Amino acid sequence: MAINVPKEYEVPLYLFHQGKNAEAYKLFGSHFAEKDGVSGVVFRVWAPKAADVSVVGDFNHWNREESYMKKISDGGIWELFIPGLKKFDNYKYSIKTERGQIKLKADPYGYHMETRPNTASKVYDISGYNWKDSKWMDEKKTKDVYRSPMNIYEVHLNSWFTKTDEEELFSYMQLAEKLVPYVKEMGYTHIEMMPIAEFPFDGSWGYQQIGYYAPTSRFGTPSDFMEFVDYCHTHGVGVILDWVPAHFPKDAAGLYEFDGDYCYEYSDPNKREHYNWGTRVFDWGKPEVQSFLISNANYWLSEYHIDGLRVDAVASMLYLDYDRQGGAWTPNKNGGNENLEAVDFLQNLNSCLFSRHPGLLMIAEESTAWPMVTKPVDIGGLGFNFKWNMGWMNDMLSYMSMSPEYRQYNHDKLTFSFYYAFSENYILPISHDEVVYGKCSMLDKMSGPREKRFASLRTFLAYMTAHPGKKLMFMGQEFAQYKEWNFQAQLDWEVLEFEPHRELHEYVKDLNRFYKENAPLWECDTSWEGFHWISSEDNANSVIAFRRIARNKDEIICVCNFQPVRHEIYEIGVPYYADYKEVFNSDDCKYGGTGVSNGTVTAKEEPMHGEQFRITLDLPPMAVLFFKIKNKRTPPSQLPAEEAIPETIQPEKAPAEAAVPVVLPLLNEERPVADIPESLTRSAKSAESVRSADPADKALEAPVNKKSAEAPEESAKTANPAKKGDNPNKITAQKVGTGGNI
Repeated sequence: MAINVPKEYEVPLYLFHQGKNAEAYKLFGSHFAEKDGVSGVVFRVWAPKAADVSVVGDFNHWNREESYMKKISDGGIWELFIPGLKKFDNYKYSIKTERGQIKLKADPYGYHMETRPNTASKVYDISGYNWKDSKWMDEKKTKDVYRSPMNIYEVHLNSWFTKTDEEELFSYMQLAEKLVPYVKEMGYTHIEMMPIAEFPFDGSWGYQQIGYYAPTSRFGTPSDFMEFVDYCHTHGVGVILDWVPAHFPKDAAGLYEFDGDYCYEYSDPNKREHYNWGTRVFDWGKPEVQSFLISNANYWLSEYHIDGLRVDAVASMLYLDYDRQGGAWTPNKNGGNENLEAVDFLQNLNSCLFSRHPGLLMIAEESTAWPMVTKPVDIGGLGFNFKWNMGWMNDMLSYMSMSPEYRQYNHDKLTFSFYYAFSENYILPISHDEVVYGKCSMLDKMSGPREKRFASLRTFLAYMTAHPGKKLMFMGQEFAQYKEWNFQAQLDWEVLEFEPHRELHEYVKDLNRFYKENAPLWECDTSWEGFHWISSEDNANSVIAFRRIARNKDEIICVCNFQPVRHEIYEIGVPYYADYKEVFNSDDCKYGGTGVSNGTVTAKEEPMHGEQFRITLDLPPMAVLFFKIKNKRTPPSQLPAEEAIPETIQPEKAPAEAAVPVVLPLLNEERPVADIPESLTRSAKSAESVRSADPADKALEAPVNKKSAEAPEESAKTANPAKKGDNPNKITAQKVGTGGNI
C-alpha cells in the first residue's frame, strides 16, 4: 500500500528523487525540533532497501529495539522524533537489511562526528554563528576571478604545524592565527585545504571520507571551523576545499552498502570499484545520489562560506575504462568509454552552484585532454571555471629533473604548454601529489649537485610565475624543504636556520609580491591578448623570451635561461624603441645568486624576432629576468629630418660644467636624451627652442650643430660586464646568443 507523504515534505522529497534538491541537508540528518510542545531531535535518512531502521546512541544504551524509525515515503525515507536529546549526543542508524543483517551506520548527512578512531555522529545545530565577513562576501559577488591574481597555498592542516606533543593537534583557531598571517606575509591569495570532511584514517589525507557534512573534529566543532573561515576572510585570504565526489571508502560505518544493498555506489560490477584505491564509486545515475552530492557542495559554500571547491579525481569519473584492467568495463549507449552519467552530474553540479554563488571557484583536477572542461554547460562544456594544468606540471618537472646538457633535445617540454595555455582556464599546480611517495621534494627534483639546485628552483618558480595561468604551490616548497612530505610529521621548519633556505624563502615572498603587484602576470591569463612570444626556438641555449601584457597594455618582458651558463651578450627582439628596466632577477645576490644584472638597457633600431628593435642583455646563468618598458619614444629614424640626430657623427667631449640638458620631441611623453654642449651647436638654426628637462620646465635656446650629440653613457650600454660578486669560475658562452631564429 502506498505511503502518504507528509504535506510539508512533498516538494523537497520530489526534488530529492529528481536529483534537483540542493538543500537536502536541511531535510535529512538530525535537527532540533519541537513536537506537541516537547523539545527533541528529528532524524531522517534515505535507506530504500532496508527492512527496518532504528536510531541508537548513548541516550538509549545503543539498543535498537527502543527507537524504531517510521517509513514516510515509498522512496525509502525513514523518520523518527526523539524527545529530550541534547547537543553532542552520539548516535548511529541501526539498519536491518533484507537478508537480516544489522549494520551500524554514521549519518550520511550528520553535521558533526566523533574524533577518530570512533565513528558515531553527533547531534549538532550549525545555525546561529555570527559571521563577520560580509565585506568579503559582498566583494566576491562582483569580483572577476579570471582577471584577478590567484596564488594558492595548498595545506594539510594535520601536518603544517603541530604541537610538541604529537598526539595533540592545534585547534581550528590556533591554526588560523598562525597560518593566515604567514600566508599573508608570503603573498598568497588563497589557501586550499586538503579534504576537511570527517575521515577515520589519517593515512588517507582526507580523501576517504565517511562524514561528508561534518568538518573533521580533529581540530574542533563545526562552529570552530566557521570561525576559521571567517578569520581567513576578514584578513583577506580566500578558502578553497578539496572535495571528493568520485569515490568513498569501504569503512563499515560509512556509505559502503549503506542499506545492505548498493545504495550510494554502482551495482554494475564494471563500474562499482576503484580496485587500485580500494574504494567504491558513486552511482551518479541515481537522482538521490546527485541530490546528496550537489547538496553537499552547496552546504560547504552556503553554510561555511567556502570560496571554491577543487574537485578531486575528475578524470576517474569521466572514463568508464579508468582503472579497469583487462577490459573490465562496459561501453556507454553510444559504444564509447565516456561515463555519460558522470558528465550529466558534473554539468548539473556546476549549473546549480554558479546560479547560487557568484564569484565561485570550481576547479577540476582533470589529467586528460577531455575537451571543454572550463566551458559553459550550455555549449557542451562541463561548466568548471578552472582546471589544473597537469600536462604543464608533468612536462616541467621532467624538464627540470634532467641534466642541463639534455635540455636542448627536450625543448618542447619547456614551450609546448604555451601553445595550449588558453584552450582552458588553467591553474598551474605543484601539489601534494608531486612531493610524496618517493617523488622527492621540489628541491630534490632539480638536477645537479644540491648547492646548484636552489638556482634551478628559483628559475622554475619565476618561470611558473610568468607562465599564463593561476598558481598553486604545496606547503613546504616555499622554503625548499629537503624531505618529501610526510603526513605524520610537521614541515621541516628547522631548515630555515640555514642560509640557502632563508634566501629561497625570502625569494618566494618577493616573487609572490611581484606577481600580485603586476597585472600583466595575471590580468589576461585566459587569452592570447595577454601573451606574445619573442623567442621560443633557442633550444641550443635553453632560453625563451616572451611578453606578458595587461589590459591597459602594460607589459613585463620575461627572459628565462635554463642552462648554468652566463651569456654576456644575448640579444632579443623588443616591440618598442624604449628603455627596458630590469625589475626582478632570480639571480640577485640576496637570493643566493651570482649578482649579474642589467639595470636599464636601451633598444636599438635593429629588427629581430619579428620586432623592429632589439636589446642586448647580460644573461645570468640559470635565471629568469623580468623587464618593464620605460620611456617609449619615437626612434631616431622616424623623427623629422631637422630633429634627427645623425648616429654616424660623434660629438666632441664637453666639459661637465658646459653640458646643457636637451630633449627631442616625443610621441606620447617626454624624456631627456642627451647633454649637448654649447660649443657643438653654433652652426644650427638660431634661436631654435627645445623644451628643457629641467623640473621647472624652462624653455632654453639650444641651437643644434651639424654633429650629433653623443648618447648618454648609460643608455648606450647594451650589456654590462661582470659585476662585483660574480663567480670567478663562471662559465661564459662562447658565442653570442640570439634567442633563436632572427
